[in-house]
Amino acid sequence: MVLKAFGGLLIAFGTMWALQGLGLLNWPAGTFMLASSEWALYGALTAVGGAFVIWGASRLGRPRD
Repeated sequence: MVLKAFGGLLIAFGTMWALQGLGLLNWPAGTFMLASSEWALYGALTAVGGAFVIWGASRLGRPRD
């Protein structure tokens, strides 16, 4: 459950960073991440990493076939 929550946070923050990097989310106004393709990439990678954490956490403890 802790890993799933951590994965969810990674997805949320990664999505926010990607949207800021793409210039679609202009909040907070003074952040250095606005309209920066570098942060769009970092955010996308973080969100994908969070999805893998959730996927891995859901497979823990399941019997193998």
